[in-house]
Amino acid sequence: MMGFRSARLMLGVVVTIAVLLAGDVNAQSRRLVKIGALTPSWGPTPAIVGLRDGLQELGYRENEHFVIGVRFTQGNNAELPAAARDLVRQGVDIIVASGGIAGKAAQMATNRIPIVFLGGSDPVRTGLVKSYARPGGNITGIADLEGDLASKRMEIFRELVPGLKRMLLPYDATNEFTVAQLDVYREAARRLGLTLVERPVRTEAEAQAAIAEVRKGEVDGIFSPRAVSLNIPGLILDTAPKLALLTMFDIPFYVEKGGLASYSRSEHELGRQAARLVDKIVKGAKPADLPVEQPTKFELVINMKTAKALGITIPPSVLLRAERVIE
Repeated sequence: MMGFRSARLMLGVVVTIAVLLAGDVNAQSRRLVKIGALTPSWGPTPAIVGLRDGLQELGYRENEHFVIGVRFTQGNNAELPAAARDLVRQGVDIIVASGGIAGKAAQMATNRIPIVFLGGSDPVRTGLVKSYARPGGNITGIADLEGDLASKRMEIFRELVPGLKRMLLPYDATNEFTVAQLDVYREAARRLGLTLVERPVRTEAEAQAAIAEVRKGEVDGIFSPRAVSLNIPGLILDTAPKLALLTMFDIPFYVEKGGLASYSRSEHELGRQAARLVDKIVKGAKPADLPVEQPTKFELVINMKTAKALGITIPPSVLLRAERVIE
């Protein structure tokens, strides 16, 4: 299995590609529209790729009508404001921000350049928008329904592993969006009769120690938080196989690299939805008047190779619901 550190390097290379947009091919000017993609990840994400694909499906031609420049911070949320300001200095026409923290960083950097956020958790409560129907300001986007998804993810994890009782939850205590989700995690665990073993951490070194020190007898599995800050999902991916622990992730990327399962909104489809919002903005719509949307496609991914290596038999009822099974 490829280690997550190696996967980081591959994503860093991928970032050299340019991706994204311009106006209505037939009605707008042929001026190249510059999109700045801001993400706390390690390079272009499936959502950013979906954004490019969605624009092409709408008739835009890459490098003729649009380009995308990606700024990524490798799990360091503290660097997002500087990366957002850099996009503003570069003179981008639109900023597409992955997640609520990236959206806030973009919002702080400019009140003029249109912003489209991808997957913001509870954007009204966190102050990204005034309301779902009329966002206000220079921002709109797609909410991620993480509260509902986190609960469903935990429910599926229990179905995958009938003997699941205790789950490790390491999380970045400095990440306000993750901390805000804790009550959702706790309530879901209570409802399902599960025990959360919480490990708040503040540095990557603390996260690594918190995960590495856990033993299989102490917990039955690890429930990965959604946020990539402090590289917590990557550390789980690297450490869990050594401890023979079961894992549930937010996105398929980690399952493709050896995690047991993931359940989430489709990141690629999220990008395609964002492309439609970008298209409207390019054609003259104001972000303030474009209602915040919700994800429309969700996916369960299961790695059968990992299940077999851990001696887990996946119930057929769960397999039938999986959008993708990795053999």
